[in-house]
Amino acid sequence: MDIRTTCFGTKNNMSNKTQYKTICQQHPGIPVCTQHHWLNATCARWDVAIAMKGDHVRGVWAYPLEQKAGVSLIRNPFFTPYLGPTVFFPHDMKESNRDSYEHETIAELLKQMPKADVWHIALQPGIKQAGLFRQNGLEQTVQQTFLIDLQQDEPTLLANMKDSLRKNIRQAEKELTITAEPAALPQLYSFYTTMLARKKKAPFMSQADLQKLLDACTANNSGALWVARSNGAIHGILWHVWDARCGYALSLGQNPDSDNYKAMSLLMWHAMKASKQMGQHTFDCEGSMDPGVERFYRTFGGRRELYLILSKNDSAVWKLKQLIRG
Repeated sequence: MDIRTTCFGTKNNMSNKTQYKTICQQHPGIPVCTQHHWLNATCARWDVAIAMKGDHVRGVWAYPLEQKAGVSLIRNPFFTPYLGPTVFFPHDMKESNRDSYEHETIAELLKQMPKADVWHIALQPGIKQAGLFRQNGLEQTVQQTFLIDLQQDEPTLLANMKDSLRKNIRQAEKELTITAEPAALPQLYSFYTTMLARKKKAPFMSQADLQKLLDACTANNSGALWVARSNGAIHGILWHVWDARCGYALSLGQNPDSDNYKAMSLLMWHAMKASKQMGQHTFDCEGSMDPGVERFYRTFGGRRELYLILSKNDSAVWKLKQLIRG
């Protein structure tokens, strides 16, 4: 396939989206929230840029494309923490050549990206081609997450935690049971909307939207809802998703009627252990800039990791909308 293929089709009449489905099946290193099934569940319209060298896929960049009030946008869809390029490095590549290879591959992918008035994309942690993105007119800010190395044994993972957290987990193990309950999505959505209401905010997706995503994760063995209960009562729910390399705490919700705060700690520990058992090397707390959430995730002993947010706004309409929203 010609490396100059556009993001809307190839010279052999196979669409990039069709090819990307096969690529996702063959390359388990693609992050779960940029995989074919995830984008089908979260985007009304999406496509993908593919960089080739001969028959070798060098890299891919799947992206949603929206139209709002005549403005074209590329941005993360709901419940999608990361987007951006994935680069496939040759297994025998020298470490000294990796950065240049990544730079060249992402440069090719950027050439294939469609024009859009507005960008707001959170990249996966580890992508650091800041100069290249700036050369292409994309401003950059950073956010943070916490990454936990699951290649350590369980005693070491526990030992790295803050003492009070480890104590909470041990107590919670005596009081609570954790089970996989996909039917608990309505409860998680209720916890989520209650939390937003307290902040005087409205949800930006419906329960049906989340159900579609959960169904896609379940069908593709990439997600579970873990529920913490005692005496039949739900105290908290964690939506755990994963790919071949990493597990993610996608959404963590506490029952507003429960005072058992230890449930959140146990749910996180349970998801970490489940990811470790499945062979993932890393657990991503999918961190927050919220001080309270950050403080909680920090107690697990992970590594603070910054990731890039790419943005651009060439639309006067969208600039006015952002100004009105404050």
